[in-house]
Amino acid sequence: MDFIKEFFFKLSNIQELVMWAGYFGLFAIIFSETGLLIGFFLPGDSLLFTAGLFAAKGMFSIYELCILLCIAAIVGDAAGYYIGKKGGRALYAREDSRFFKKKHLIMTKAFYEKYGGITIVMARWMPFARTFAPVVAGIADMSYVKFASFNIVGGISWVLSMLLAGYFLGTAFPSLTKHLEIVIVIIVFISILPGIIKYLHVRYGNKKALP
Repeated sequence: MDFIKEFFFKLSNIQELVMWAGYFGLFAIIFSETGLLIGFFLPGDSLLFTAGLFAAKGMFSIYELCILLCIAAIVGDAAGYYIGKKGGRALYAREDSRFFKKKHLIMTKAFYEKYGGITIVMARWMPFARTFAPVVAGIADMSYVKFASFNIVGGISWVLSMLLAGYFLGTAFPSLTKHLEIVIVIIVFISILPGIIKYLHVRYGNKKALP
C-alpha cells in the first residue's frame, strides 16, 4: 500500500518519478500505459523524454533503455489486444470509474473505424488513445499478424523518438533539466495536438459543409 501511495505521489513530479522508478519501474509504467486499461493516465511521452534526458547525464544507459522500453511498449500493446479479443465488447457496458473512462474507448473506436490499422501506430503519440487502440483492434478482430506489424512499428518508433529526443537534447543542452517543467508542457501539448485538431475539424468543419 505504501508503494502505491508513493507512486501516485511521484506522478506529480516526472523527474522524481523517473529517478525513483529505475529500469524496472519504467518498464512497468510503459507496459501498463499501453497494455492495461487502468494505465491511460500515465505520463508516457514525458516519462520517455525525461528518461532520455537523464540518460544523457549518465544516470541510465540509453541502449538499455531503448531495448527495454521498446519491449515494454510492444508487449503492452499485445496484452491490450488480448484483452480486447477475449472480453473487450463487455467494456462498452461497463460503468465509468476512477481508472476507466468509456468515452476514451468510444473515441478511439471512432478513430480506428476511420483510419484502420494505422491507428495502432498513430495512437502511440496520442494520450488515452494509445491505451485503448490495441483493445479496439482486438474487439474488431484484426488478425494478430497484421496487428503485430503495426504494433512493432508503432512501439519502436514511439519509444525511440521520445527517448532519443531527450537524449540528444540533453547532450546538446545539459542545462535543459533546469527547465524541464516547460519542456514537459510543450511535449504534452504536442501529444494532444492531433486530438485538438481532430476536435476542431469535427466541430467547425461540419458547420462549413452546411448550406
